[in-house]
Amino acid sequence: MSADFVVVANRLPVDRNTDPTTGEVSWTPSPGGLVTALRPVLQANDGAWIGWPGSTSPVTLEDMPSAEESGLHTIPVNLDDEDFEQFYEGFSNATLWPLYHDLIVPPRYERTWWQRYEQVNQRFADTTAAIASEGATVWVQDYQLHLVPGLLRKQRGDICIGFFLHIPFPNAELFRQLPWREEVLQGTLGADVVGFHTQDSARNFLDTLRALGYDVSTDDDEDAAEFINGSRLPEESLIVGRVAVPNAQHSEAGSTRTVRVGVFPISIDSAQVQAQALAPETMAEAHQLRARLGSPKWLLSGVDRMDYTKGILHRLLAVEQLLDSGRLKAEDVVVVQVATPSRERLEEYRATREEVERVVSRINGNYGQLGRPLVHYIHHGLPFEEIVALYATTDIMLVTALKDGMNLVAKEYVASHSDGSGALVLSEFTGAATQLTQAYMCNPHDGESICEAILSATSEDPTAQRQRMLDMWNQVQNNDVDSWAASFLAELKETK
Repeated sequence: MSADFVVVANRLPVDRNTDPTTGEVSWTPSPGGLVTALRPVLQANDGAWIGWPGSTSPVTLEDMPSAEESGLHTIPVNLDDEDFEQFYEGFSNATLWPLYHDLIVPPRYERTWWQRYEQVNQRFADTTAAIASEGATVWVQDYQLHLVPGLLRKQRGDICIGFFLHIPFPNAELFRQLPWREEVLQGTLGADVVGFHTQDSARNFLDTLRALGYDVSTDDDEDAAEFINGSRLPEESLIVGRVAVPNAQHSEAGSTRTVRVGVFPISIDSAQVQAQALAPETMAEAHQLRARLGSPKWLLSGVDRMDYTKGILHRLLAVEQLLDSGRLKAEDVVVVQVATPSRERLEEYRATREEVERVVSRINGNYGQLGRPLVHYIHHGLPFEEIVALYATTDIMLVTALKDGMNLVAKEYVASHSDGSGALVLSEFTGAATQLTQAYMCNPHDGESICEAILSATSEDPTAQRQRMLDMWNQVQNNDVDSWAASFLAELKETK
């Protein structure tokens, strides 16, 4: 088959399930805003999604569900055990991930990992080149596939290529540690448009290019704040700079093409989250959940992957500090922490889990009662319906990431409170902080800062607090995931 619109991502938007008894394989749609936003575009253009099926067992195109079954054309790119260890766990998540998150843990620079990263990116590029029709639009997603735009452009000069980074991009001094910095940048600049969530990430990318000798021009910042805070129309995407790169498709000496670099803050399917929160069964579940938790005066919650970037340990230590100092009374508070397992074969992730569980145990040992733990800790995922019920009944949502590209949990929580109830404690180091500016901001590296934000959320005038939430709710409603995708694709279309 060939497709006029192609999405290339590390994972496919369907999950493979194998019945343990019969061995029968079935496929179910993956949840997530990206799939929700791009499904209509893919369907309208008879498009295709290229990605890894999620297993190291080989999968053929014939094994994939039909477009009638899944609603999408899905094209598999297989990874074997060594690919998974060196490309995914290794270079993607033990090199780039910590480097891009400000060295919260030290990155490892292993040449064999880099070589495998090159090989897997080539595999993705080859598959895409074979699928994309003449003049197609290709949208490459995220840090696992930095090299795909450049590799693809060498094969297919006729297509239009976009690249979006879903995590932060570090400052120039940090990124320049990477031994393969030039190759990563050159691969990314194979795109026509490179997108980021925040001005900081886009500026860091441009500053890095400038420091390494690229021809960079920077646009004026007029109205940039209005765009990021949502008071400009979503279609008015913010291009913050342009990069001139050699044009390999033209033989003239000195021929260049221009890569646009812009800010496109991702969002959620706001209408879906709100509808779920207002569904009678969700409201009933929220009421029952609060009763099961002892109907506390203050219910504080966190919903995260178990990742060292998410600041789970920092928020728990802040709650413990408030309890130890008497500023919060144990009988008034219940904390729920949902921590979905993530990359558990990596040592840093195992260590993070152990530290979190040690503090949970200590708080419950010191402040829990028989039949009533103070911290309810869950180390597995929950269905979307249960998560929204938790959002709906939570008084104070704790989003204390040490570094985060956006953090959609913050937006989902806000979307679940159309009545203006609730309060959001939000790390200033999340992309969401550039948009949800009425949240109770904190510096998660400073435990007292988290404490003060929580106390402010428990003590502010109810009318003022309600207005905070309503302002944020309006922002999330007016800037949903559809407008994010539309703004990026409109910019990409202009380059044609």
